[in-house]
Amino acid sequence: MAEQGRGFVPGRHRIETYGGGGFRFAEMSHRGSLLALPSGIHALEAVAAAEIDEATLAPLFDESAGAVELLIFGSGANLRPPSPALRARLKQAGIMVEAMATGAAVRTYNMLLDEDRRVAAVLIVV
Repeated sequence: MAEQGRGFVPGRHRIETYGGGGFRFAEMSHRGSLLALPSGIHALEAVAAAEIDEATLAPLFDESAGAVELLIFGSGANLRPPSPALRARLKQAGIMVEAMATGAAVRTYNMLLDEDRRVAAVLIVV
C-alpha cells in the first residue's frame, strides 16, 4: 500500500496473513496497521489501540449510511477495548463494535466478509 503513496486500496479484501509488523492482502504486503472498510483498505499510523479515536476512524464515519453494521476492533497482541468516547460515537452512528486481539479479529473479519456482512475492521499491527 505504501508503494501507491496514498495508503488506500479500493475494494473489499480478505486479509491473507498477518504478523511480523504487517499484513498481506490483495496480493500485496503492508507494514503497519489497517482500517478495512467496504470501500477499501486504509493504512493507519496507529501502533496501539489507545491511538484509535474518532479522527482516526473518519473514513469509517464517511461511509454511506448503513454500509457498516459491525466494527471488528483488532487491538494488537492483547485485548484492549476502544475508549468509552469512541464506543459512544460508534453507537451514535449505528455501528456495533467487538474488540478482540488482532489474530482473532482477522479471522472474524474474513469470515464475516465471506458471509457478505456489512463489516469493517481496525487491525492494529502485531
